[in-house]
Amino acid sequence: MNPWLKYGGGFIGATMVAFGIVRAMTTEPEDMEARIAAHEERMANAKPGDYTNAALRRARANDGKPANKTFTGGDQGWLDLKLESVEEVSDNTKRFRFALPDKDDVSGLQIASALLTKYKGPEMEKPVIRPYTPVSDEDARGHIDLLIKRYPNGPMSEHLHSMEPPQRLDFKGPIPKYPWAPNKHDHICLIAGGTGITPMYQLCRAIFSNPADKTKVTLVFGNVREQDILLKREFEDLENTYPQRFRAFYMLDQPPEGWMQGTGYINLDMLKQVLPEPKVENIK
Repeated sequence: MNPWLKYGGGFIGATMVAFGIVRAMTTEPEDMEARIAAHEERMANAKPGDYTNAALRRARANDGKPANKTFTGGDQGWLDLKLESVEEVSDNTKRFRFALPDKDDVSGLQIASALLTKYKGPEMEKPVIRPYTPVSDEDARGHIDLLIKRYPNGPMSEHLHSMEPPQRLDFKGPIPKYPWAPNKHDHICLIAGGTGITPMYQLCRAIFSNPADKTKVTLVFGNVREQDILLKREFEDLENTYPQRFRAFYMLDQPPEGWMQGTGYINLDMLKQVLPEPKVENIK
């Protein structure tokens, strides 16, 4: 268990994180009137929840034709992807972009799911296999992004942090996690520590990009230092965009001077202060 999560169990103790910015559709069709008419016809026949903003972008860009999915699960086997770029996020965290086989492909991940990675070094008897949840949109074309923190003596994270483009890494998936449906609960409470934030981010990205999903989200996120808080800017944007539906609370083990939020471990007493009473509404 993550050292910041002293209270855990069920969905609360092992859950996922919040992020979700509605991005504008930027693809301009050559025949605007024809595309708009086709889009309006699709929307007229759509059922509630069929179209998230991401799905609308796909439909507008590709006239409704589904993109090829890189990962299909089952007996597909391992796929090696080329590392395209590396971005320094903090002193121990990097963002890695891996290219999909075709620039128009999407990953094939659903909400919520992850990918397995595999690496076998020259001195290793067995390969190391680790699951990661991409932080890129599920409809992102041609790439997936991983946000990876380097842990001392962590064979996969240390290998990733040593990689440079155009080296390659084996992937497999998707690995299904918590099955989500719009408005499954009135209010969900998400608790995470460190890079355990990425599956939560995936879930909330789906919630807040879907106009039909009215779910409220409370996030409690524990870290050692303030600079360890990943995706903090995105969380702040989310709070500003959906002030009635999203709230984030941060806990630090080593807070800086003047820190105004929580300190120490996430425990039951702290959760009682920030989370709504379960009896009030359909809360998970």
